[in-house]
Amino acid sequence: MKNSKELLQEIQDTMNSFGKINPEAMEGFKKFMDASKQDGALSKKMKEIIGVALSVSKQCDWCVALHIRQALQAGATKDEIMEACLVTAMMGGGPSLMFTKNVLQALEDFTKK
Repeated sequence: MKNSKELLQEIQDTMNSFGKINPEAMEGFKKFMDASKQDGALSKKMKEIIGVALSVSKQCDWCVALHIRQALQAGATKDEIMEACLVTAMMGGGPSLMFTKNVLQALEDFTKK
């Protein structure tokens, strides 16, 4: 996996490219993403931890980088994130378990000083 910060830049570049093609659609997508992550019955932190688990399940490097960074910013701990990955591995088997390597890499990328 690439460095997580590089993956975040690729996300931004892709979103910007699509924004030039269809600004209205991308603005709507961004509003939907932002609204779905607000505190509600589930906290923003919990939603980001779920985002990490789904990113592992879908095996999306970019999604792992994004949701790890946002989970950490929302106050998630490494232990909480890894426990969510354990549940993902229980449901998704070996491929999900092996993909957690990318979670560990992203945690290192975003927490090293």
